[in-house]
Parts: sequence; C-alpha cells; structure tokens
Amino acid sequence: MQRLFKCEFYFMTLLAAVLFTVSPTAIGDQTDVSTEITSQIAKKPTIMILGSTHLANDGLDVYNTKMDDVRAPKRQREIEQLIALLKAYQPTKIAVEVDEKPHGAKFHTNYQTYLNGTYELNRSEIDQIGFRLAKQMGHPKLYCVDYRIDYRKDDPIIPFDDFDFSLVDYRGFAKAHNLEHLLPPPPNEGKMTQGEKGVTWIEPEKYVSIIDMYRQDNEPEGIRMDHQQYIRWIARVGLGDQYPGANWLSHYWYDRNMKIYVNLTRITESTDDRILLIIGAGHVYLVQQFLEESGDYIIESPLRYLNAGNTEKLTTEKTN
Repeated sequence: MQRLFKCEFYFMTLLAAVLFTVSPTAIGDQTDVSTEITSQIAKKPTIMILGSTHLANDGLDVYNTKMDDVRAPKRQREIEQLIALLKAYQPTKIAVEVDEKPHGAKFHTNYQTYLNGTYELNRSEIDQIGFRLAKQMGHPKLYCVDYRIDYRKDDPIIPFDDFDFSLVDYRGFAKAHNLEHLLPPPPNEGKMTQGEKGVTWIEPEKYVSIIDMYRQDNEPEGIRMDHQQYIRWIARVGLGDQYPGANWLSHYWYDRNMKIYVNLTRITESTDDRILLIIGAGHVYLVQQFLEESGDYIIESPLRYLNAGNTEKLTTEKTN
C-alpha cells in the first residue's frame, strides 16, 4: 500500500512540474495553430445565384413572361446599370444555364467571338448579362452547368428515343383525366395569352425596369412560392398506380437541378472562388437547397447588390 502511495505521489509531483514549466510562448503557439486550423476549416468558396426571367422569350416554362426587346436603347441602359451592380460581387467565375455536351462548343465560340468584337449579343440573359459581365471582369470563359435529357437524348437512365414520355406528361394526363385543377394556377398579375405550341404568355400590365424585375425574381418569398407549386400541384397529378407528376419531378426536375449543383462543385477549384450562377428563377430554390445542404459553400443573396442601386439613388436624390 505504501509503495502504491509513493508511486502516486511521485507521478503527481512529476505532472505538476511538467505543467508548471510549460512556457506561455508554447501555449501561445498552440493557440495560433488552433486559430489557423479553424480559419482554414471555416473558409469556403462563395456562390451567388441570380434568378432570371428568360429575356429572349424562349417559352420554356409553364407560364412565361412576355419580354419586350431588351436590345432597345432604354433596356440596354438598364442592363448596363445591372452589370455595374453585379460587378461589386467580384465573381471569379460565371456559370450559365447551358448544357455543355450539346451546346458547349458553339457557346464557347460565341463568347470568344464576342471578346474579339465580332459577335452581336442576342436577347438572352446569358448573352446580355453573362457575356457582358464576364468580359468586363476579364474572364477568358464562362461555365456551362445545365443538364438537359431532352437536348442530349443519350441519357443512360432515360434514353430519350426509347422512353415512354406519357409516364411524365403530367399536363396531358391532367387534361385527359379531368385533373386540371391540379395544374399550377396562372400568376395574378398580367394579361394571359396562348401562343404557338400551347405556350402560355403573361404580358406585364406596366413597365418594369430590368433591375426591379431582377429584384422581384430573387425575393426569397417569391422563390419559395414558385417552388411550392411543384409540390402542391404538379406532384399530385395522377391516379391509382399512375404518377406522371411525381415522375416528372423526380426523374426530370429534381434530377436536372441536382446535376446543376454537381456541375457547380466540379468547377469549384478554390476556397477563393466567387461563382455567379445566372439561371432561370424557377431553379433557384432547389440549387440553393442542395448547395446549403452540402455545407461546402457560402451563399450570397443577389439582393445585397441589386438593392445597392436603391441606396445610391436615394443618396443622389438627397444630394441634389
């Protein structure tokens, strides 16, 4: 028992001596290393998603805003103002809603031709905003991150030519089975008209500037409500063992947005990256959700920059 007590006593004495002789410098060094490691872990690449109306009137959505020609002088001035606001984000890379496989080669050629001064910008947000901003930032290229099975037609999961599209045709199913009440209702504002190929257009009742339009497109509540239509309405289209709405959402819409997210991760090369994604407003909710759930990115809201225009305007008015 005495031997055990002596051993314990000697051990405690030795431990106290070691702790007492640890220098403050050593403790400080450990703190510095710990802080540096924490800082490295906390640092992440940044992404900002700019949700957009399709300025070229592509007619790709269920309800499409009818845009006047953005190449008109007044619209061009508004776009220049928008570019000035977005430059403050200082993007290191600009990603766009283009599928690399079917359209990448032509897209990259167009941008290089634009840099050379021999390409005329079309009406799309990709050209009007993406190309202009990339050139002003000195970027040698833009990044294509979309994934479209209907453009590729060689998807290994859904081979386009052999696929039975009635399985995902929720609109056709709803009309054939008196379930049109499950289709998303049209927006409350604007005049609704039917165009070619059954495309539904919403013509704005009043003029809205480009910057104000982008503010509206990127309001969090509007983004949430836009996504809610997919779950509240489209997902429920079907009867019995037929699920065309859920099939379309899971095999096309969610799949497409998940692959857009993955493509964003593939172009991320550094924690210093500041990626700007320009994409249809309907995609924002899911792509942002996937980015947030990954825990690998800092997400910045474009409203921080778009609303800076209001602050500058108010300051100018007060000064004058």
